[in-house]
Amino acid sequence: MNILNALLYYLVIIPISLLPFPLLYGLSNFIFFVFYYLIGYRKKVVLGNIQRSFPGKTAKEQEEICKKFYKHFCDLILESLKAFTISEKEVLKRVTCKNPEGINKYFDQGKSVIIAGGHYNNWEIFAVAVDKLIKHQVVGIYKPLTNKYFDEKMRNTRSKYGLEMISTKSVKQYLDQHLNGLTATIFAIDQSPSNPNSAYWTTFLNQDTGVLFGTEKYAKDYNYPVVFGRINKEKRGHYSFEFFDVTDKPQETAYGEITEKITRMLETDINKQPEYWLWSHRRWKHKRPEGK
Repeated sequence: MNILNALLYYLVIIPISLLPFPLLYGLSNFIFFVFYYLIGYRKKVVLGNIQRSFPGKTAKEQEEICKKFYKHFCDLILESLKAFTISEKEVLKRVTCKNPEGINKYFDQGKSVIIAGGHYNNWEIFAVAVDKLIKHQVVGIYKPLTNKYFDEKMRNTRSKYGLEMISTKSVKQYLDQHLNGLTATIFAIDQSPSNPNSAYWTTFLNQDTGVLFGTEKYAKDYNYPVVFGRINKEKRGHYSFEFFDVTDKPQETAYGEITEKITRMLETDINKQPEYWLWSHRRWKHKRPEGK
């Protein structure tokens, strides 16, 4: 099995990753044609999510969002493959931070922070670049892949310019061990919770939605300020990100206040440019439990 994985990695992924960006986007255009027009990859899921999220838009407008999403999605796939071989110089040319002071102020105050964000624009290239652009040691939480070969390759790629990767099962252990360090831990807030009963339930994009509660829980447990990280697409292959304060006193907030605020911030971004969110994800596979 490792031989097949290695062949796929070195004979397919790495050659694609080494392509110059103009050729990479030419390949992305071709994949878009195949995905959107020929095989309709997950199109039922994508269009269904869009239709339920924007019931006030016409069928033509919903289809246009769907089409734009697939164009961006194919770029995202190829840009993620590019991350395997992209140089530090190249990644820092393509990813910038608009307001590093928005998070560096907490470093200067001797405080670790939590970064809340969603699967919006290119979070993969953000993960590769972010540790070089702010003062904190950035920590990414991820769910290990079942394929151990590609799990290792993925972790090495994301962490090659400073990001530390920790498993979802090791968050508390890691934070406890680094209480004296200054960390910025990234929490994805838009994944579907595995247990709907332990989720925080709200309305998101016109639908009952269970939201992972970890961001708020860990912020209060460790009294870490929370910032929202927004990723912007400046042009094809070029991104910026910026930070916005959510709270610097998490233990003084009411139950659900942090979760509501970051959910609304992500929702605002999606409503503004919906094509950049990950619509192919089965986000609403759980129903709201009674009493929630």
